[in-house]
Amino acid sequence: MAEEKKNDPVSDVNAKPSSVSGKRRRRRFWGLVALSVVATVFGLALLVNIFQRKQEARNPFFRVVELTDDTVDPAVWGKNFPLQYDDYLKTTDQVRTRYGGSEAEPRTPTQVDPRSLVAQSKLEEDPRLKLMWAGYAFSKDFREERGHAYMLDDQTFTERQQVAKQPGTCINCHASVYVVYKQLGGGDIIKGFEQLNQMPYFEARKVVTHPVSCIDCHDSQTMQLRVTRPAFIEGMRALKAAQGIQNYDVNKQATRQEMRAFVCGQCHDEYHFSGAEKRLVYPWAKGLQVQNILAFYDEQKFKDWEHADTGAPVLKAQHPEFELWNQGIHARSGVACADCHMPYKREGALKISDHHVRSPLLNINRACQTCHKWSEDELKARVETIQGRTQSLRNLAMDALVDLINDIKAARSAGRTDAAVTTAQDFQRRAQFYLDFVESENSSGFHAPQEATRILGESINFSRKGQVALRGAVQPASGQ
Repeated sequence: MAEEKKNDPVSDVNAKPSSVSGKRRRRRFWGLVALSVVATVFGLALLVNIFQRKQEARNPFFRVVELTDDTVDPAVWGKNFPLQYDDYLKTTDQVRTRYGGSEAEPRTPTQVDPRSLVAQSKLEEDPRLKLMWAGYAFSKDFREERGHAYMLDDQTFTERQQVAKQPGTCINCHASVYVVYKQLGGGDIIKGFEQLNQMPYFEARKVVTHPVSCIDCHDSQTMQLRVTRPAFIEGMRALKAAQGIQNYDVNKQATRQEMRAFVCGQCHDEYHFSGAEKRLVYPWAKGLQVQNILAFYDEQKFKDWEHADTGAPVLKAQHPEFELWNQGIHARSGVACADCHMPYKREGALKISDHHVRSPLLNINRACQTCHKWSEDELKARVETIQGRTQSLRNLAMDALVDLINDIKAARSAGRTDAAVTTAQDFQRRAQFYLDFVESENSSGFHAPQEATRILGESINFSRKGQVALRGAVQPASGQ
């Protein structure tokens, strides 16, 4: 009987659990409760964080101060946009890449030039430039490019100001001038632009305070990109007219992606001063390629100066980044200046453009690897290969031009004034402008490698034809 009770399954079910098993169950229970609480707290925290980030992204800035269409000082904008302003301040950096940029070079300040740091002199790096620009202010001072923070001071204190009386037109691309335009023109930026152009440089310098500022590229109320330089507005209208599009308004008709190139292009381009009023004109009425621009200048019978050694009516190219970029694969692919020089980056939940405007080679991960899935070393090597080949061809073109200049100089010293000398002078004008178009463009050919190669090849050809012309064996360049 006792044995039957011992093996009775009902008796097992009704048996009292041991104290050990009870403790285990209780631990398990409370463990599950604790895990549930932790998971709930974590889930709520995650939801709160997501909500906060969404709110941050929805409200990308806090309106600490009221901005108006007359707020010039970038520090005031910086109260509402501290992240962008912090980047803007970094344009004081001086970091050299292999073929561009500058390292700080100390100098002793003077009353004329109070700068204690300057960029390296390109004239000292390559004395052939002095011969190319003989008789022009650039033969006295021409330095490596520096960041936007220096753009106004470097122009104000360049030695070029001491050897030539420059007009106020020069201020247009070296200072924040939008509000000045409005003030001088009674609210009309075109009239103000015309007034500024006609001032002597140092008179115009008194009415500007800052280098390029936020208001030069952004609407103060909507933050939308905009073009504020009348010369670019007029230049684009002339270019579009040549393409059959009349009365083009860049601020109304350009896409947002186009504007991300145009706000840079309004200063980084080729130009000339037209007429006695020194109106700033972008020579695009025939197109953006170097031969189109030269044809425009030829039609206008324009020259920057007469070469001191040869008497040729020559031209000085001015940083035509916008024109050369337009001939390259990035432009054809819809890649704007800002995509590479001001790439997007994350700051918390915010996605902002990097306003530390600099060479993409100093920011390869964001500037290049967004599209190009190779290592940083590989991408840097590709760029430097392109730039190195451009520089080699540039040196050949420079040697050819120097040979032509010396030959013309020798012919004139011998008393020659015949048609062959005139033809050689015209070839010098062409060779020199083509070479300078690449020399003064700050990408060392990278913005459009094949176009830069073509331009330098033709420059060499013009120089050699000029030499042959002095022997009476070549027709005038205008007959090409």
